[in-house]
Amino acid sequence: MRGTFLSMARDNRGVAAAELAMVVPFMFVLLFGAFELGNYFMTEHAVVKAVRDGARYAARRPFTDYPGCVASAGVVDDTRNVTRTGQLAAGGEPRFASWSEPDSIDVVAECDNAGGYTGVFVTNPDGAPVVTVTATVPYTPLFSQMGLGSVDLTLNARSQAAVTGI
Repeated sequence: MRGTFLSMARDNRGVAAAELAMVVPFMFVLLFGAFELGNYFMTEHAVVKAVRDGARYAARRPFTDYPGCVASAGVVDDTRNVTRTGQLAAGGEPRFASWSEPDSIDVVAECDNAGGYTGVFVTNPDGAPVVTVTATVPYTPLFSQMGLGSVDLTLNARSQAAVTGI
């Protein structure tokens, strides 16, 4: 009996399999965590870029689209389309699947009426309008799409651009 126990204690066959069984769960957590983190940052970058594109688009609209220093409904709708889908036409595909609501994008114009402007702002009696585009977008983790739990995360981005009236 004692000899059998000692021979089993000295036997090292299967040690690698046991070590692998202990390490594999940690490796999977690191691997899938890296995928998820990469997807999060890629989606966040897409939102920031989209908001920047929307602000740039709104800033290049003519001053007549900002009567009384308020963005007209056409500017707001077009900017939301450009921001969310990357195209001017309504009904396009969003930049990513969880960005389904155009109402998640706010377009606000403000004017600085301090005066003393030269150049393109001389033609605008309301002053120098600045457009701010803000988006709050839900983020859907990769693994919640596969049914492995859900987390409520949102991505926020904001960009400003001076209206040049071009």
